[in-house]
Amino acid sequence: MISQFHSDVFRWINDLGKQYSVLNPAVVFLAEYMVYILAVSMMIYWITRSVQNRMMVLQGGISFIIAEILGKTAGLLYYHNQPFAVLPEVNQLIEHEIDNSFPSDHTILFFSICMSYWLFRKKSGWLWLVLACCVAVSRVWVGVHYPVDIAVGACLGILSAVLVYWIESKSALLAKCLGWYVQIEQRILPSRSKSKDV
Repeated sequence: MISQFHSDVFRWINDLGKQYSVLNPAVVFLAEYMVYILAVSMMIYWITRSVQNRMMVLQGGISFIIAEILGKTAGLLYYHNQPFAVLPEVNQLIEHEIDNSFPSDHTILFFSICMSYWLFRKKSGWLWLVLACCVAVSRVWVGVHYPVDIAVGACLGILSAVLVYWIESKSALLAKCLGWYVQIEQRILPSRSKSKDV
């Protein structure tokens, strides 16, 4: 069962959609479609052929996998349906099937990737973390998650990204694998000039 505190915080955020309905289209875009922007960013970073960028994307992807596994495990231990399936008069702005909303998969994805971006790019990485926060809040705004779903998802994403970054700094295993990949790629798609790390 959701505590009264989380229910109240959910209501406060979700009701913003009623008070500031002009913002709803932008929030819906964040909640549903920003994931495609994140995917495009990963592809762009990868095709730069910068070793640093590729390591960042690789670590972000692995961080997401680890965080998602942890999230699914947490979901087996604790279960609750989406707010729109339980609470009356929820301002639901997007369609969503009824299942376990704990923790938020969207939040896990954005924080695992965006935290990896920040670990590699401290200056521009803050913008990605702000975006992750906006996406997380948007999932509550549109009525498909409680704040606790968001909080746990963010923690899992951040912790996984930090863990992968720390392990790689000690083992350099991913760097070796990436080096092998680059050698194979250069034989198949040789570049005209060596890319510089950014």
